Amino acid sequence: MESTLSQQIPQVAKTAPVRWCLYARKSSEQDERQALSIEQQIREMLLLADHWGIEIAEVRKESHSSKESGTRPVYNRLIKDIQLGYFNGIVTWAPDRLSRNAGDLGILVDLMDQGKLTEIRTHGQTFTNSPNEKFLLMILGSRAKLENDNRGLNVIRGLHNKAANGWRPGQAPVGCINNGLGEEKIIVDDERAPIMAEMFERVAKQAHTGRDIKRWLDDIDFTSRHGKRLVLSHIYRTLQNPFYYGEFQYPKTNEKMHQGKHVPIIRKELFDLVQVQLTVVPKLRTGAKEFSFTKILKCGACRTGVTAEEHMKRLKTTGELRRYVYYHCGRANDLDCIQPYIREADLMNELLKLVDDLEIDEIGAQEQFKEELERYQRFNGVLGYTGEDLIQKPAIDLKAYAKYVLQNGTREEKREILKYVNGELFLKDQKVYVERKPRSKKFS
Repeated sequence: MESTLSQQIPQVAKTAPVRWCLYARKSSEQDERQALSIEQQIREMLLLADHWGIEIAEVRKESHSSKESGTRPVYNRLIKDIQLGYFNGIVTWAPDRLSRNAGDLGILVDLMDQGKLTEIRTHGQTFTNSPNEKFLLMILGSRAKLENDNRGLNVIRGLHNKAANGWRPGQAPVGCINNGLGEEKIIVDDERAPIMAEMFERVAKQAHTGRDIKRWLDDIDFTSRHGKRLVLSHIYRTLQNPFYYGEFQYPKTNEKMHQGKHVPIIRKELFDLVQVQLTVVPKLRTGAKEFSFTKILKCGACRTGVTAEEHMKRLKTTGELRRYVYYHCGRANDLDCIQPYIREADLMNELLKLVDDLEIDEIGAQEQFKEELERYQRFNGVLGYTGEDLIQKPAIDLKAYAKYVLQNGTREEKREILKYVNGELFLKDQKVYVERKPRSKKFS
């Protein structure tokens, strides 16, 4: 009789026990500042687990955004462990802790369809492998994604509105501080603003380069509010940032300039002068810009070749744009070489004073400039000779000719005449001097 009854009662299949993992997550982003902290989530869910009478096998937590799928390392490891069978149940505070994007949400539903994820429990709902509950999970996950997308749009609108009201979004540049209190959202950093202003002054009025500015800032031990030194690229970005005279660009791809409500650190006229100094002369078709006395002078301190820079300055009184050339050590052998700059006009005076003491290979020079003699004689005023004197004095005064070429010749002619100097030309402390070469027996 008993055996007959047992045959008639249907056998219920035994289900494997659920092995639970508690997952807690909180992002540090603006849109999740109101969410429970990770420790609060864990504490609340452990109390609920005790109420439900279930045992938590492991607790996993992370601080990471869930806006993009596959980017959370702890969550990815949890999914992998579910696929391998280590867990088949998840306890979490809310569905949006697990997913706020379509990719991660789809993976959860797939694991339920495969029978590898039996149940998800939150503080308000339970989701199992049933059509209605999976559908509800997908709706809640999609709603979280919709809220996330709308919140992102609202943030963008807010930033644009802030810029339109005259306040630059984001971190204030060095020399200013984000206030965040009252109407004045950006205020002047009284400690660093004077240094930033002097940086612009040095570039505009003393023709300092970015390296000069960096060396000066390092010498005075200048750092940002975060205690970091300014690198060279940061210095150049600062010198080109219109925020310092009162305007800013937002976003960076938008050419429209906003008039800022913050207190400017410098005047726009000073900023414009700096931009002229920073202007890079376009390269010629045949290569980089070349100057008259490069490739023939070396630094007297580190023996590196002397290079040159061209700067344009607009006069305040007349508005005339003037060209200035500065020569300095190329610093190829010593990046910290501190030899000062010299203007081309001053360098010219140094070379002219030196010509009388130079030993020039007269035979070679005469041969080289034989074809130029006729043109040279037309400029007899340079030598003080009359036309009659030139007929009776055919010999070439190479030193007088050298002075004329240095002042009026082309770049190639200047270099050519200085090639015949018996020695190497060096520039040190804004003075030019010669290191003599041993004379060959041919000319002794």
